[in-house]
Amino acid sequence: MSRKPKNLLLLAAGAVFGLVLSLATGVLAQKDAPQETLPYAEARLLAEVLERVREEYVEPVDDSVLIESAVRGMVMDLDQHSQYLNCNEYEEVRISTTGNYSGVGLEVHMQDGQVHVVSAIDGTPAQRAGLRFGDIILSINGVDLTDTNYAEAANLMRGKAGTPVELTVSRPNEAEPIDFRLVRNNVQVQSVRHQLLDGDIGYIRISHFSETTWKDTRKAVRRLRREAREDLQGVILDLRNNPGGVLDAAVDISDGFLDGGLIVSASGRGPDASFSHMAREGDILDGVRMAVLVNGGSASSSEILAGALGDNDRAVIVGTQTFGKGSVQTVMPLSSCRAIKLTTSLYFTPDGTSIQGTGITPDLEIERNEALDALAGITAHQTDPGAVLLQSDSQLRAAVDALTDGRIVQSKAPQ
Repeated sequence: MSRKPKNLLLLAAGAVFGLVLSLATGVLAQKDAPQETLPYAEARLLAEVLERVREEYVEPVDDSVLIESAVRGMVMDLDQHSQYLNCNEYEEVRISTTGNYSGVGLEVHMQDGQVHVVSAIDGTPAQRAGLRFGDIILSINGVDLTDTNYAEAANLMRGKAGTPVELTVSRPNEAEPIDFRLVRNNVQVQSVRHQLLDGDIGYIRISHFSETTWKDTRKAVRRLRREAREDLQGVILDLRNNPGGVLDAAVDISDGFLDGGLIVSASGRGPDASFSHMAREGDILDGVRMAVLVNGGSASSSEILAGALGDNDRAVIVGTQTFGKGSVQTVMPLSSCRAIKLTTSLYFTPDGTSIQGTGITPDLEIERNEALDALAGITAHQTDPGAVLLQSDSQLRAAVDALTDGRIVQSKAPQ
């Protein structure tokens, strides 16, 4: 049988597919920007592969599945943070920014083909079960996780409240994998907690950044001032194992504690990808001394906030090296309820330092004694000074000492 008809079909498919991609590029491009069409050879390659799979794969596959898989792979291959979102995944992203969803409360990311835990959010099933930063999720409900199905991880962990989910993780210094059986719950995450420590030292814990975090931080400051016997002598901002979240929330909090100066700048190729945020006059603490606690689980927006307060001499940074996620992801809606989460910018702290891949180095590098913390009931994610001895948390104690011995400058506007 002659192969000519199939070859003609492939050529036609390549031409049509190239036309479609060209039109799509024109739609997405700005009207005043030069439009570039996809090279014919690359468009033909995609059409050829699509046709071969449709005709000769062992089982039939729907065209929409093939196209979605191609798009997912294209975006995922860019970097570990970019992602194609189908309708359900897009809705999950939108829900998570509000701080209310049903699941286990884990923040994860893909690195070297493995799903790493960035943090288990305070008060969630994952945190109560003991999952922590550094764990690597091997499987969820028996489904092995790889870089090819990473996008399914969030869906597998989310679900109806009261339903079980089983996770198998590997943990540094543990010879065998550890199994966890969690029960999903309605995660109505309170991103801000506060406590007044002895000596009128305020403690504010921010577990992640959502749309309500700045409002809740202001409330925490007001309550601490009311609870203090006299004036607040200092405030500790605990960002340990805070994986980030809504960028605007971190910028607003930085602005609230600063009396001026640069908060963060970013550089990218898109029209809105390069920007800078400046602090306005007005410090909600009126210059009360500050310390910021960070560790390897402090990432993204946490690093922006810590960098802004540290570089502007507003606070001393205490703890260990941060995670090093210095990129901005923008969620871009597509047609039919879908979207892509695309890395659009690299951000820089006020002194011009890029955090990507390196993180923030604390002013006071203090390691935690994990064995002592475990005896005191502190998890790797949660520090509650109202429930444990202050002396058992070496980083928290160092922050209190730094506040009380005068090593921190008062808030000041740039000269």
